[in-house]
Amino acid sequence: MEEQNQVNRMPLIGDKAPEFKAVTTQGEINFPIDYKGKWVILFSHPADFTPVCTTEFMTFASMMDEFEKLNVQLVGLSVDSLYAHIAWLRKIQELEWNGLKNINVTFPLIEDIRMEVAKKYGMIQPNQSNTQAVRAVFVIDPEGVIRTILYYPLSTGRNFDEIKRIVLALQKADSDKCATPADWRPGDDVIIPTAGSCGTAKERMESKDDNMYCLDWFMCFRKEK
Repeated sequence: MEEQNQVNRMPLIGDKAPEFKAVTTQGEINFPIDYKGKWVILFSHPADFTPVCTTEFMTFASMMDEFEKLNVQLVGLSVDSLYAHIAWLRKIQELEWNGLKNINVTFPLIEDIRMEVAKKYGMIQPNQSNTQAVRAVFVIDPEGVIRTILYYPLSTGRNFDEIKRIVLALQKADSDKCATPADWRPGDDVIIPTAGSCGTAKERMESKDDNMYCLDWFMCFRKEK
């Protein structure tokens, strides 16, 4: 009898987030059903009690209020046990780094010893490690659709300002039906959809609208200030 290997297709941008039930440091969750109507940042880390991961959790926990104001929930994951998670999060409360101290991690951290969730999300990448998850980030919208995927190697800590900026840009694009240019920040001008006809392109290039300007027919901006 031939051995059958299960092949998990890595989820892609635009896919529905793979569903799972899991035990976490905040109780059981049914994902993403429990988070319907909210944005979610699902992220993995290689292991508990590791220095890079510790700095990341301290940073994420310190930004909890900022994310909650954006209707964003944080969910972490590693292949360690629930008891290792609890011990590590308790130790984090005793540490001080980069001006952060007395950090209490209150978002759920998933126990994934069997790597079932990690494999569903392509977090186990053999060329990095067979026993640890890479630093993956999935930004999932209120309908449970994956909108952004980031992967970092084990050695590189994430840029949390960029993760927040991505959420802000996605929310801006959804609410205003626009796109955001390179290095966009809230308050910067945005890009309006490209003209879909010669007539619209001509109108835009000749427009006297003070709130819009075009560098060329295909590249028009709306002023935000």
